[in-house]
Amino acid sequence: MLDNFFNPKSIAVVGATPNRNKLGYVVLDLLMRKFKGRLYPVNPKYDELFGIKCYPKVSAIPEVVDLVVVVVPASVVIDVIEDAGKKGVKAAVIISSGFSEIGGEGVERERELVKVAKEYGVRIIGPNCLGVYDAFSGVDTWFIPEERMMRPPPGVIAILSQSGALAAAMLDFAASEGIGIAKAVSYGNRVDVDEADLLEYFKEDPNVKVVLIYVEGFKQNFGRRFREVAQEFLKEKPIIVLKAGKTARGAAAASSHTGALAGAYKVYRSAFKQIGVIEAENLQELFDMGKALAKQPLPKGRKVAIITDGGGIGVLSTDSLEQLGFEVPETPEEIKRELSKKVPPHVSLRNPIDVAGDTDNERYLIAFEAALRSDEFDAVFGVFLLQPPRLTIELGDELIKLKRRYPEKPLVTVVYGGSKIVQDFKRKLEEGGIPTYTSPERAARALWALAYYSEVKRRLLGS
Repeated sequence: MLDNFFNPKSIAVVGATPNRNKLGYVVLDLLMRKFKGRLYPVNPKYDELFGIKCYPKVSAIPEVVDLVVVVVPASVVIDVIEDAGKKGVKAAVIISSGFSEIGGEGVERERELVKVAKEYGVRIIGPNCLGVYDAFSGVDTWFIPEERMMRPPPGVIAILSQSGALAAAMLDFAASEGIGIAKAVSYGNRVDVDEADLLEYFKEDPNVKVVLIYVEGFKQNFGRRFREVAQEFLKEKPIIVLKAGKTARGAAAASSHTGALAGAYKVYRSAFKQIGVIEAENLQELFDMGKALAKQPLPKGRKVAIITDGGGIGVLSTDSLEQLGFEVPETPEEIKRELSKKVPPHVSLRNPIDVAGDTDNERYLIAFEAALRSDEFDAVFGVFLLQPPRLTIELGDELIKLKRRYPEKPLVTVVYGGSKIVQDFKRKLEEGGIPTYTSPERAARALWALAYYSEVKRRLLGS
């Protein structure tokens, strides 16, 4: 049933309008430019919109559409859903606000909406939401023009967000960083379709490899259904959650924002740990971990080789990794002997392997090849200070080629600085599938997410 939201053959936009200042205009405009299926504007005031026949109501459309997008005042939403339900429609995105999030009459209106939807078997995302973004099918109900919210390139990450405004900023940020997104859902008041439903759907979706969730509070059955669905999902794909409403005041703000049941944070934290969900501490970490899990394989253990061209940042990297439970072991003697024949004597081979400030591309690559090849290391942590003049942008191309020879070993990198070569190098590595971070701490947390999920997956699969 949820496939109607992401891969519909036909969509009706209720509240479509030629008025550029209305949400119905933006939604219709986005779908006209992206959606490849049949599109039906619905508004009794018009016979035609932008060359497309316009219908007075959903039931007047000559076919049963797969998806209805509702962008009308809250006072008429229930009538729209009833009309669509009688026609046989089974999926609706309700963008309209004015329900439980405002309290009072909104709560009763939401109860009636749920009652009518259940009576006719209409699945609902929303209300009070942005709805669905699918990079592959062209479904985009997010009523924000592209000049205000960039759309990211297609990728393997799915985003679920209880907050619509934050979800929009997350997609805009992902686009600015070149982080690929497969799907995104802003589900607002979550009267029907929830995180568990979406995880069940994404588990079978070949385009989704990682799920990021921003949530303020779960439904009261969080301990049962979400736990069961998440554990099955985690056997195949990772989940990273950013939980808001951790403090008393934050929980109160969440309740007034979406009508969410925030609950005691310690209960959630304990449940996440028990289930195996990865918890991010902030928005930056949510994406840091997400892109690592999207781009790199899982490590078999926690032994890490550090390769750097700066002693100080090598020490910081060692601290960051060790504090997260990684081991930075002494470089095996056989690798030391091999490297000592290929690099100058002032290069430190202990681990961190410090190729020194006078390094060139070749010296770096020699060290990386040895670390990636060695069975003594489960992961490689690359650190690049690109200020030394002998380093060139071509190092990025060569490292990408080298990493492809060792696809089973994860590599995360720190690229620190602000010059053009630093920015270009970061972009090159990211495009080549190697995640980059601006500090050892961020890179270490990203690698921790890979190691943690590797351990969770082995536990759940009993291997």
